[in-house]
Amino acid sequence: MRGYDGPDMHDLSVQVAKVRAKTRPWKSIIALALAVTAAAASGWTRGSFPHFFSSEHMASQIIAAATAVAFCVFASAATIGLSGKAREMLEPVIGTSHSAVVRYALVLIGAVTTLIITLVLFDVPVGQLLLGGALTSVFVGIAAQQALSNVFAGLVLLLARPFKVGDSIRLRAGALSGEIGGTVSEIGITYVRLATVDGLVSVPNSQVLNAVVGPLPPGTRLPAPPAPQPAVAVISPAQVSPSPVGTVDGAAAGPVGTTDGAAGAHRPGTGGEQ
Repeated sequence: MRGYDGPDMHDLSVQVAKVRAKTRPWKSIIALALAVTAAAASGWTRGSFPHFFSSEHMASQIIAAATAVAFCVFASAATIGLSGKAREMLEPVIGTSHSAVVRYALVLIGAVTTLIITLVLFDVPVGQLLLGGALTSVFVGIAAQQALSNVFAGLVLLLARPFKVGDSIRLRAGALSGEIGGTVSEIGITYVRLATVDGLVSVPNSQVLNAVVGPLPPGTRLPAPPAPQPAVAVISPAQVSPSPVGTVDGAAAGPVGTTDGAAGAHRPGTGGEQ
């Protein structure tokens, strides 16, 4: 009986992964279509009774509630799937960080839309919730003004794309106390990181958006950061013990004419002398 080979099983797993990657968008599209159908069915059934939890048309109420829940489930699945596919398509073009921002934005928009439609299907007064949410957003926006400005500046940099990762640029603005030059190593949600002579520098996106951006002069090369110096041990004079005179490693000095310090004197007649 022949067993399974390692490479064949590996190729099979690769093929299965490719098939799943191809079918993933279709699953999200089908889920979106089912969500729209469930919302239409719930709205149509909702017209046959005055309000939920009434004593009339219990079957219609159950169908309307079930289709509303089905809409919430299918819409959530479609939002997650389509946002993930959008990130996979945009990542080779705009980078990992900006594609993640796009995905989060799509997830947020889809989640808010799904929640509002679900509440409408259940006859929840959405107007008061929207008013409270608007007031809360105003207070949060005032409290996090600086952070939000960096996020929106990052979105503008995403759309404008004045530079990309790996470009050698210089930024000139009064808020930056002059000019900063370096190589773009990362374009994040809130910061742009530059590799400069002094090391890695993080510049807020709002400052980058307000600065004059240009390339470094031709022939300008940024020197590599200095290598760290090895640590040198410092020995205090109290730790050094004096050695006896005439020795190298601290051994006791021997009689004159000996090499290893052993006792004995040089006698005439030895070593070829008569």
